[in-house]
Amino acid sequence: MIHPTAIISPDADIDENVQIGAYSVIGEDVTIGKGTFIGPHVVIDPQVDIGPGCRIFQFAAIGAIPQDLKFGGEKSRVKIGPDVTIREFVTIHRGTEPGGGLTEVGEKSFLMAYTHVAHDCRIGKMVVLANNTTLAGHITIGDHATVGGLVAIHQFVRIGDYAFVGGKSAVVKDVPPYVIAAGDRAILHGLNRVGLKRHGFSDRSMSALKKTYRILFRYGLTLNEAIQRVHAEVEIVPEVERFIGFIKASSRGVTR
Repeated sequence: MIHPTAIISPDADIDENVQIGAYSVIGEDVTIGKGTFIGPHVVIDPQVDIGPGCRIFQFAAIGAIPQDLKFGGEKSRVKIGPDVTIREFVTIHRGTEPGGGLTEVGEKSFLMAYTHVAHDCRIGKMVVLANNTTLAGHITIGDHATVGGLVAIHQFVRIGDYAFVGGKSAVVKDVPPYVIAAGDRAILHGLNRVGLKRHGFSDRSMSALKKTYRILFRYGLTLNEAIQRVHAEVEIVPEVERFIGFIKASSRGVTR
C-alpha cells in the first residue's frame, strides 16, 4: 500500500508488495524490493537500491549527496541489502568517485536511531549500529560487528568481523576482528568472548584466538615480532589467519 500523500518518481522501480507511509518522498532511479516497509516522512533520494524485507522508519534519509567538498556531482549509489532495519532519523549518504561510488549496508543489519553512515562506507551483514553511531567516510565494518551508542569512527578506519566497540568510544585506528575496543580513545579490552560463544565458535578456535591475542597485544612485541611468534606457537586455524591478515592489511594502524 502506498499512502496517497507520498511522492513517488515515475522512474522508481517499486515492487507491488511494498508499503510506503504518508508524506514520504521516493526519487528517480530508486529500486525497492518485495515486502519492504517504508514509514511516514522518509526521504529516499535518487540512485538508491533497497533490498526485500527491509524496514525503514519515519524521518530516515537515504541517498543524499555526500558531505564531501570534493564531490562534483558524479553518479554514485547507496545499496541496502535484504532484511535491513533502519530506525528513526538515520542518514545514509551516497558514495564518491574516489571511494568507488558506493555506500553499502549488508543484509540483516540493524541501524538504530540517529545513526549516520557517510559516503563510501561498507557495512557487512548482521551488523548492529546503536543509537547515534557516527561513521565518517570510507569506513569498513565487518560481518557481525556491534558498535555501541554515541561512538564516533574516524574516516578510513576498519572494524573487523565479530568485533564489539563499546559506547561513547572514539575510534581512530583499525579494530581487529573478534575483540572488544572501548574508551575515550578506544583501546583493546580482550576478546569478544561472549559474542564469539553466541555465534558458535568452537573451543579450538577460541583457544587459538586467545593465544594469538595475548602474543599480539600483551607481550610488548612489535607487530612483526608478534606475528612471527604466533606462527611459531599457535595453531593457525582460519580465524587466526583472518586475525593476522587484518592486521597486516592495516594502513591506519591498529588499536592496541
